[in-house]
Amino acid sequence: MTTFLCSAILLDLDGVLVDSTGSVERHWRIWARKRGIDEEQVVAIAHGVRAIEVIRRVAPQLDAEAELRRLEKEESDDHHLLVAMPGAIDLVRSIPAGRWGVVTSGSRHLAADRLRMVGVPDPPVMVTADDVTNGKPHPEPYLKGAQLLGAKPKDCLVIEDAPAGIRSAHAGGMKAIGLASTYDASRLLEADAVVKQLAAIRVSLNGTGKMSVQIQPESLVV
Repeated sequence: MTTFLCSAILLDLDGVLVDSTGSVERHWRIWARKRGIDEEQVVAIAHGVRAIEVIRRVAPQLDAEAELRRLEKEESDDHHLLVAMPGAIDLVRSIPAGRWGVVTSGSRHLAADRLRMVGVPDPPVMVTADDVTNGKPHPEPYLKGAQLLGAKPKDCLVIEDAPAGIRSAHAGGMKAIGLASTYDASRLLEADAVVKQLAAIRVSLNGTGKMSVQIQPESLVV
């Protein structure tokens, strides 16, 4: 059995708590086609990083702020492909109150909408693209999440579905569990453990004030 001890758990949103991959990719493809940009190039880098950074990278000639507003408006109006990730609601409800938070590369408005639409409980702490200067894979988002929860980075555990998020967690001195949802497990090998489903993760208090996060051996991908 693989066990992590931690004081706080920080979770990505898209691909971890909310199954929004279909919606996200669809809107990026529409955006890219309208602007004559290779949509495969865009989709390949769009997961796990701030949208404005994707736009600046693939279309530096455009007004990134204006493009971001248009893209987020279209995404916020599109809820029909959104569902909670299997096991997401049970997992966050199993974490002691005030000991978890969401760290997402999306905007606060979009993140709040998605959590509400799929029925995931409101997180006590949420860090969004609006709250940081540097997005993932920079450590700033997860370090800010730890700070808001009053936890030391080394005592935080991150659950992520994207390589950029895993690198962000490690750069901040945190352990990371990779969830093979958006990406194949082979793309998440930098994580400290990789699972296929959130149901594989069990959280309990261990008597010392810290949480024990356990993964059964048969549930591990790597």
